[in-house]
Amino acid sequence: MISSKLLKMPSERLSCDTGTASGRAKRRLPLEIEEYRDACWRRQNTACVETVMQAEEFIERVGFSACLTDARRPGPSLYVAVCGRRDAIMPRNVQTDPESSHTWILKDEVMRRGRVYYGKLARGKAMFLAPRMIPYFKALWGVSRREEKKQLSRSALGVLRALRKEWEMGSADLRKESGVSDRKRFAHALDELQMAMIVVPNEAVYQPRFSYLWGLAEERFPEELATKVDRHTALREIARCFLSGAGMTAPGELARVTALTRPEAGLGNRALVEEGYAVKVAQGTYRLAALDATGLRMRLTSSTRRGSGTAM
Repeated sequence: MISSKLLKMPSERLSCDTGTASGRAKRRLPLEIEEYRDACWRRQNTACVETVMQAEEFIERVGFSACLTDARRPGPSLYVAVCGRRDAIMPRNVQTDPESSHTWILKDEVMRRGRVYYGKLARGKAMFLAPRMIPYFKALWGVSRREEKKQLSRSALGVLRALRKEWEMGSADLRKESGVSDRKRFAHALDELQMAMIVVPNEAVYQPRFSYLWGLAEERFPEELATKVDRHTALREIARCFLSGAGMTAPGELARVTALTRPEAGLGNRALVEEGYAVKVAQGTYRLAALDATGLRMRLTSSTRRGSGTAM
């Protein structure tokens, strides 16, 4: 059944990240690795995500996930998990596609419940984070309160001042109170605050017209955002989280999924090699040490249970 919410929304609200990077052909992975990812990332028809609780469990398990990316982008994706197949491709007309519609509805409900983190993070990528991963992403991309005046634009600071007075505001009221009347500058300011992990969308509102209720990230996740983590640890644990679900990383894959630079991704992966968690197969390619090196026979039971739960 197609959601009436989705049909009323402007098409640009449903934009999704589906292109391949610079037209490069997708690197082929061993079949066993693809099957491992099928199990970990719920790319199976028998394990597809249908309910909001299953969506939250999926995000908790993988550690971090995109929302509306498809098989043309690497990494775990809620949309692909809803489809339950590794070759899921987002159709052009997403407004009348039942799987796209269902993913959007789940996203709204997950956002409203606030049990996992959701927002535009580095490079404007909309992502879900399990609470245990928040300190690591904050260590790399977050802006501390004492650095706000140095790193945030005047528009972003105006929006933030207004929001800190009320703690939660709709887009129209927030734009008015902040004094940032230009819609483009206001949208850019909100993106900036989301990428700094200061502001998050708390709820999507569809009547009388589509809007978001915005709130402070520290209101929902005070302990996680207050946890101090050094940069080296953050890189290592983000790399661990991804590798635990991916089984093997291809060159540049971790960087594309997380918006890390390639040197940063390399530092994280090499740290895993040093502690014996990963094995370097080739330049830029790393494999879980728990996977059998002679044939990559997956110990699915132990590996998928452990998943990204080893991240902290």
